[in-house]
Amino acid sequence: MNFPRPKRPRRLLLAPAALTALAALVPGALAAAPTELPSPEQGLNILVVGLDTRRGVTEAEKERYRLGGKECDCTDVMMLVHVSAENDRVDVVGLPRDSLTTFPADHRDRRTGKVHAAHPAKINGAWAEGGSSFAVETVESMTGLDVHRYLEIDFRRFMDTVDKIDGGVPVCTAEPLNDPATGIDLQPGTKRVGGGEALQYVRSRKADGQMDFGRIRKQQQFVVNTLERLRDGILDDPEQLKAFAATLRGTAAAERGISTAELLTLAARLRDLPPDRTEFATVPVRDFTTVAGVGSTIAWNEEGAAEVFGRLREDRPLPAAGDVAPSAISAAMYRPAKGSSLICP
Repeated sequence: MNFPRPKRPRRLLLAPAALTALAALVPGALAAAPTELPSPEQGLNILVVGLDTRRGVTEAEKERYRLGGKECDCTDVMMLVHVSAENDRVDVVGLPRDSLTTFPADHRDRRTGKVHAAHPAKINGAWAEGGSSFAVETVESMTGLDVHRYLEIDFRRFMDTVDKIDGGVPVCTAEPLNDPATGIDLQPGTKRVGGGEALQYVRSRKADGQMDFGRIRKQQQFVVNTLERLRDGILDDPEQLKAFAATLRGTAAAERGISTAELLTLAARLRDLPPDRTEFATVPVRDFTTVAGVGSTIAWNEEGAAEVFGRLREDRPLPAAGDVAPSAISAAMYRPAKGSSLICP
């Protein structure tokens, strides 16, 4: 599925906004960062991806956190983040990893050097075939939106970033969550987790019968509760905050990759953004489809997806649940949620 992209000047994005609100309350934290940055007329779009790679993970951690499986060398998580031009709203849309797309002809596979003909594929294979630049181009093609900045986080960096938060991040569930694949075993209630257990939680897709859609909602809930925990401590310490942002950013080069300074700069613009001004959703989907050579994939609801991304392109709030046709997959119903509703008690 590909949407036409309107022709307009490409504008500079400043940071990955889903995680930048955390920095907004720290006086003096931006002293070393540039402050004169342009404000796009239709808001900022950031692609945040999680890579399924075990580089830097120890053998002991692989055993303890069930990370010994074969890595796909692909994007296991994809979130498109939109920050309004007035910096008064943040919308986050999850893109299921098995979303069906078509890769264009004449792109070169970074692994083999082979030049491909056009072919159907899952969206998470874009990074595997062409790296960060091809992942960005694929999302732009599928959504019709410009992606201004990009952030990728692998297993090692995710665990290290969470471990920067003393006391961990709360996760909560109304029903027991037990996933033999990731090893997560949570009883009803709220529990604070460190990096390794947090990774088990956000990777879990077999614990609640909701497949990848349940995992996307867990990831969104984890982002919100991470922001809340940071308000309790790191935001009062500029040096800690800078170290946290630097760990999150890492050092890898990437197409349109953000910088630590950009992250902190945009955070200043979101200084007063409360949780109820953030909204999280998964792109509307239609049903499962099996494609030869690709396997089981997820077909987007083209009309619903066009409405979601059209709203973001116009810098308007996400459509309400009732404004999008229901999915044939019960777990995949389009249900936007305010960030305030995802905070653990």
